[in-house]
Amino acid sequence: MTIGLARYDTEASDWLGRSAPWGLRVENDVDVEQLVPILGRLGLITVEFPKFTDGRGYTVARRLRRAGYRGELRAIGDVLHDQISFMERCGFDAFALKAGKDLEKALEAFDELAPPYQTAVDCHPAAWRRHGDAGEADGA
Repeated sequence: MTIGLARYDTEASDWLGRSAPWGLRVENDVDVEQLVPILGRLGLITVEFPKFTDGRGYTVARRLRRAGYRGELRAIGDVLHDQISFMERCGFDAFALKAGKDLEKALEAFDELAPPYQTAVDCHPAAWRRHGDAGEADGA
């Protein structure tokens, strides 16, 4: 079962008393620090993307992973196929596509942008790290 953060805030003792993992639905402006004490109890966190131009959900994902969250992290809302590859690099491992979007096309997104240029929480080295720094490449 997945609940919203407002419901958790009013029923915290009930949810913390459960033995099975449960899910939490958060907005893309959530203060990740307030979630740290309960991360080990959660099996799922969904992060809302209210519109595809709002990238705050990427930051939430990176912060959750860096804080030690190991459960399923799902992007929901206005999720488009061309965002999925970077969402994965930020820590998302599940995606709920926007209604009417092609699942097969979305799955192709995982192979469209390899190799990654910038570093992220997925631990792939940045392109410049794979090829040495600029000084070495220029022979300096």
